[in-house]
Amino acid sequence: MKRIAEPASALRGRIGHAIFSRVAGPDGPDNRARIHGTPGPRWFGPERPVRRVHGDASMFIGGLSALLLQSLHPLAMAAVAAHSGFRGDPWGRLQRTSTFLAVTTYGTADSAQRAVDRVRAVHGTVRGTAPDGREYRASDPHLLCWVHVAEVDMFLRAHQRYGARPLDDAGCDGYVADMARIATALGVPDPPVNRAQLAERLAAYRDELHATPDALATARFLLLDPPVPLLARLPYGVLAANAVSLLPPWASRELRVPRLPAEGLCVRPLGTAVTAGIRWALAPTRPAACPDRRRLPVDGGRTGHSELTGGAQGHRRQQWRFVIA
Repeated sequence: MKRIAEPASALRGRIGHAIFSRVAGPDGPDNRARIHGTPGPRWFGPERPVRRVHGDASMFIGGLSALLLQSLHPLAMAAVAAHSGFRGDPWGRLQRTSTFLAVTTYGTADSAQRAVDRVRAVHGTVRGTAPDGREYRASDPHLLCWVHVAEVDMFLRAHQRYGARPLDDAGCDGYVADMARIATALGVPDPPVNRAQLAERLAAYRDELHATPDALATARFLLLDPPVPLLARLPYGVLAANAVSLLPPWASRELRVPRLPAEGLCVRPLGTAVTAGIRWALAPTRPAACPDRRRLPVDGGRTGHSELTGGAQGHRRQQWRFVIA
């Protein structure tokens, strides 16, 4: 049995390393150690829903869904197409995004604020004219709010469908409230703090949303021509199909991406299996490195958004997370 377990452990380590290096980049190990090892107050304590959601492999599906949905705002898409460079360096953009999520979710309050300040400084330089002649600014609170509500909705939907431990109703509201803390810091005025407000805000944007040529090209790039190795195309295709299945039907029609028939019988089980495989590959292989791995219950209360104390030991249980761990 030991001879069988050793090759399996080695395979798991190779797959996990490949995924982690792609998502977190070459600085991933150092960033992980700094994020989780630096003592000090955090924006979110270990019991907060945002830690459970961002720490689950369902984020791989939720992230793809969020990008697709966000692309349907013509001004947001124009800004991304002109300034983000995501096609030339898609992995670099993913690594920067995952690091930002990790720092704001798990890092110290000071580190989180510095990360937000850097993003806001970049947003302040991004402006231009969309193909339809309208001007845009990345710092526009209305556009910031769209990007925020689209990602919160898709992250939460993915977690509830594919997450290892879906949240209860209070936890779902708590996640929206946690994300509002980050959104406020980024300059979003009055972000939604529960699911009802989130649904209302999403609906308010509906008349502004449609697929531009840039949005259609982005969907093709993400779904049909992704920058992944040949061996990863099949599992990536499963993730992509499940990302599409999370979208509202009107959104997939706008993007001209087909919905496979009988999604509940084929697509979703495969998505659950691939997500579980990623979770297995990225799970810790040496329990000694993470002495306290008990899972805490996640409540949906409003406490714990700021002024939380707890140094490295209080956060060590969070070290193996899928955003950047």
